[in-house]
Amino acid sequence: MNSQSIENYLKAIFSLTEGSSVKEASTSSIAEMLDTKSSSVTDMLQKLDKKGLVSYQKYKGACLTKEGRDISINIIRKHRLWEVFLVEKLGFKWDQIHDIAEQMEHIQSNELTDRLDKFLEFPKFDPHGDPIPDKEGNIKKHTSAIDLFDLKKGSIGVIVGVNDSSDDFLRYLEKHELGLGSNITMIERFDFDHSISIRVPGNTTLSLSAQAARNIIVREE
Repeated sequence: MNSQSIENYLKAIFSLTEGSSVKEASTSSIAEMLDTKSSSVTDMLQKLDKKGLVSYQKYKGACLTKEGRDISINIIRKHRLWEVFLVEKLGFKWDQIHDIAEQMEHIQSNELTDRLDKFLEFPKFDPHGDPIPDKEGNIKKHTSAIDLFDLKKGSIGVIVGVNDSSDDFLRYLEKHELGLGSNITMIERFDFDHSISIRVPGNTTLSLSAQAARNIIVREE
């Protein structure tokens, strides 16, 4: 049981439970997120429970202990800081950075993480709009942020994040020249298929599916 494997499990449990009504991450949901067998997940959760990093109950799932949550937040902090570095300093596109940051997040040096944070001037959000925990583990979330789908007709919103950070979806947004900071005006929502019509920079009208609209996070202006 190496440290990288432990960190991946803790981060997965955090992602599945933080800000959710679900208190315990199920074995099946962890297995799906980590692309592994449920039997392997059960074995790992039992070991993490013995180490005091999770609280695991058979048939109910696992939740993080305080120590486990602290570790997972630190991993997420490193991951999102590296994503900022890759985009802002090395010129990577936002659909190219996740896998690289997955490797960098396992570097153990806290001093390196703190220096990286300072070098980047303490960013609050990563290139996908996700909040970056600070050194104390505090997470600043977007205020008054809603899904684009819920933006009222005639209202203007600014893209501040995405719910789906998959490479395919990010490339889809780039194709339509949509990114963080893009201004969007809601023109119409159609009852037939719940698709929407929006106005984007350049006074261009664009149609988006309901699925796409639900995965774009905006702050209403």
